[in-house]
Amino acid sequence: MLTRKQHELLRFIQQRLQDDGVPPSFDEMKEALDLRSKSGIHRLIMGLEERGFIRRLPNRARALEIVKLPEQAVVGGVPRGKFNPSVIEGSLGKVRPSPPPAPSSSPAHDHDDAPSEVISIPVMGRIAAGTPISAIQSRSATISMPPDMLGSGEHFALEVRGDSMIEAGINDGDTVVIRRQETANNGDIIVALIDDEEATLKRLRRHGSSIALEAANPAYETRVLGTDRVRIQGRLVSLFRRY
Repeated sequence: MLTRKQHELLRFIQQRLQDDGVPPSFDEMKEALDLRSKSGIHRLIMGLEERGFIRRLPNRARALEIVKLPEQAVVGGVPRGKFNPSVIEGSLGKVRPSPPPAPSSSPAHDHDDAPSEVISIPVMGRIAAGTPISAIQSRSATISMPPDMLGSGEHFALEVRGDSMIEAGINDGDTVVIRRQETANNGDIIVALIDDEEATLKRLRRHGSSIALEAANPAYETRVLGTDRVRIQGRLVSLFRRY
C-alpha cells in the first residue's frame, strides 16, 4: 500500500516518462509535490523502490524505470497531506456507555461466567519506533478490548516496527492502541506525522516554537522540528504483546 505522496510521485514520474521519454529531476519532483527539500523526494523514491514500483538504473543520472503501478488510483481514500486511518464509522473502535443490566430474578452468581462487553479496534498497519517509515493506511485486522482499558473516544491500533521505544516498554512487534486526537501533553507517547509524509511513534516534548520527538533508546537521537512540520495523529493508551 502506498501513501498518497508516494502515489502522486509515481504518477508524476510515469507522466513525464510518457511525455518526454526521461524521468523528472529531483527539483522538478520537489516542486510538483510541493515539498520543502529534496531529501523528502529521496525518501519517497526509496520507499517506491523498496515496494517494487520503480527501479533505479546504475551509472545513469536521473535513470528511473517504472516496474509496476498500483491497482487503485486512489490510495486508501486519505485526504492529501494528512495521515488519517480509515476507521470504519459506527461502533468499531468507539467506546459506548454500557446499557443498564436487564432485571433478572436469577441469582447473581448465575451470571458470573458471562462474557463482558468488548470493543473491536481496527489494526491500521505499521508504525515506526525508530527511523520514520511511511504509515500503511489499510485496515489489516481487528483486536478486541474491554472498554475500561480504553476510555472515551475513537481508537485504532498499529503494529510497531523498530526498537527506539524499548525503554518505554514498547518492543518491535508489539501492537499499540492509539486514541485518535490532534493534541497531546508533554511526555505523552504519540503518533506523529512528519512533513505530511512519514509517521513515527515517539514521546512528545515541546520547546518553545519547536517540537522534540524523543526516543526511549539512547542509540537514537531526539529529533527537534518546527511545529509546522509535525502533526499529532493520536496518543498511546494501551499495548498488546504476543509471546
